[in-house]
Amino acid sequence: MVVLPSRTEEVPPSTRLAGLPLLRRIVLAAGRAGFGRVLVGCLRSEDQPLLAGTCAGALRPNGPTSLSARRIVLLPMNVVPQPSWLRQLREIELEPDRLYVDQASVAVVEATDPARVVAVAARCGSAADVVATLRGTFKAADRAFDEKGRFPLASLRDIPAAETWLLRSLIKQHEGFMSRHLERRISLALTRRLVTTRITPNAMTVVSVAIGLVGAPFFLSSAPAYQLAGALLFLTHSIVDGCDGEIARLKFLESAAGAVLDFWGDNLVHAAVFTCLAVGWSLDTGTTWPPLLGGIAVASTLGSAAVVYGRGLRASHANGETSRLSRLADALSHRDFIYVILLLAAAGKAAWFLVIAAAGAPIYLLLLAWIGRTDRGAAPS
Repeated sequence: MVVLPSRTEEVPPSTRLAGLPLLRRIVLAAGRAGFGRVLVGCLRSEDQPLLAGTCAGALRPNGPTSLSARRIVLLPMNVVPQPSWLRQLREIELEPDRLYVDQASVAVVEATDPARVVAVAARCGSAADVVATLRGTFKAADRAFDEKGRFPLASLRDIPAAETWLLRSLIKQHEGFMSRHLERRISLALTRRLVTTRITPNAMTVVSVAIGLVGAPFFLSSAPAYQLAGALLFLTHSIVDGCDGEIARLKFLESAAGAVLDFWGDNLVHAAVFTCLAVGWSLDTGTTWPPLLGGIAVASTLGSAAVVYGRGLRASHANGETSRLSRLADALSHRDFIYVILLLAAAGKAAWFLVIAAAGAPIYLLLLAWIGRTDRGAAPS
């Protein structure tokens, strides 16, 4: 992949976009998309630190122009890409030695002689100049690459819109209705401010878990005011919990350790809430059967977590892809149930949710176990 300045130079490479300098964001996105090498043309000495710790290096006119990969993507430095979009450009089938160009001057070529393309890029001062020169040596075709996958910056005035575009891309399609339309709106607004600070995703995870654990004891009381306070803290935990993943993806800070911390932190909070609901209900009624419901809910919740972690989450991070099991777990574990607890808590009846949890959690566990067993049986030996 080759990154070159845009012709206008209105947006400097060091321009900060959602917590990262523009050039660093482009290079990290390319690395996440699977590009093993990124060459940056017309790189100024003051911009060299932006490439520290990445797969990128400077493209120099008098330097080596060899490139082992035949697929070359030419990207103007004012185009903000999504990793998934770059991955698509890297993997789509193309006719060899044909230059494909879109309206943002992004170009892709499957070159039998990639060194020739790199040599041209090294001599030119902008991505548009490279494309104009290559049109004289390659068969060229206009091609509309997915416009939703990249955001061209015409000037610094486009930065807020580009940040909004990046933030909206973090919303997952499988999320529950309330999660998408309420919690995400709040968490993304928080994340927009947090990415400009030194706060890490793991720090946000710890904060969200702490909020959830502080809220759990409020369910020991049958008073509506206390239960509502606990439910609101539980909702706050859910909102803040969204920020850790958003920060991690925006700043390319995802890690296996962070995913494990987030995953088990969430389940710890759920187990604490179910436990306090059961104990509070038992104390209120003077009976011993509510802890049985709580035990079923907690055991099934932790059992489901163990299944997903053992066969879904760890496999996803090992392979760099999302497993069928973890996708199913995400699809079925919508957090909209929090609003059921919120409504019940307003009437002082939050413990009633235990009946739903004690019935639904075991079914969810059995379904996950069945899917996991099916995946094992379908796996090639």
